[in-house]
Amino acid sequence: MKAREVMTGTPYYCQPETNLGSATELMWNANCGFLPVETADGKVIGMVTDRDICIALGTRGRSSGDVTVAELMSSKLCSCTPDDDIHVALQTLRDGRVRRLPVIGPDGSLIGVISIDDILLRAEPASLGKEPELSSDEVVRTFQAITQRQVPVVVRKQAAVG
Repeated sequence: MKAREVMTGTPYYCQPETNLGSATELMWNANCGFLPVETADGKVIGMVTDRDICIALGTRGRSSGDVTVAELMSSKLCSCTPDDDIHVALQTLRDGRVRRLPVIGPDGSLIGVISIDDILLRAEPASLGKEPELSSDEVVRTFQAITQRQVPVVVRKQAAVG
């Protein structure tokens, strides 16, 4: 199974200069929790999530119209290509600890989006004598890896002697 078989085509996206009010409205209209960020020439350069927007608006003391996506977008881009095997996409989700991937063409343009929800809907349980192409067990393991909490390491300060 290829990523193109699972992805949602014609995804919504925004640009770095898009303000957070407009980005939020796009997410609301698309019923999605993230937007890939594209340059004017159509190259995907990052992404912004509903969580990013919420935290930014709660901590910056500015209105949504005064903060741009560029100020808070993640430029760490986890993505896949339409021809990637779905297991490669699952590994990318696990490695990046993300729930959504932009599907990017060879020219860097946005072709679609794959979410863990899209993958879950295509998963099948293992049955006697038949190994599914995309097992529900593998999807569950991926979701567990993505959502596993990482507790920050607290380092005790030590006084310099001497």
